[in-house]
Amino acid sequence: MMTREQRAKQFMPFDAMKGLKEALTEREERHSRVEKHGVSEEQTEENNREICRIGKGSRVFLTCHMAFHDVEITGTVTEIDRVLRCLRVDDERIPFDDIYTIRAISE
Repeated sequence: MMTREQRAKQFMPFDAMKGLKEALTEREERHSRVEKHGVSEEQTEENNREICRIGKGSRVFLTCHMAFHDVEITGTVTEIDRVLRCLRVDDERIPFDDIYTIRAISE
C-alpha cells in the first residue's frame, strides 16, 4: 500500500520540455533589446546642469539606457563621480553618457 506522500508525488508537476521556459524567456529578452539613442546637445547641457545641482542623498527620477534597454529609475543618489562621469542611484551605477533625462524630485 502507498503512503499519502508517495501518492502525492504522482501528481507533482512534470516539465516534459525541460529548459524550454528559460530558452523562451532568454529569447524574449534578446528580442526586446533596443539600441541606445542619441541625446540632443541641449538635453545633454540640461542633464549636466541638473547633475551639478543634485548631491549625495538627493532623490532623482531619470531615464537611461541600461543593459540594452531604456529604463526609468527613481531613487536616491548615493555617489557622484565627476572624474569617471558616472553616478550611483541606490545600487545602480549609471554613466553620464547613458542618461537621457534626469531631474531631482522632492518628497
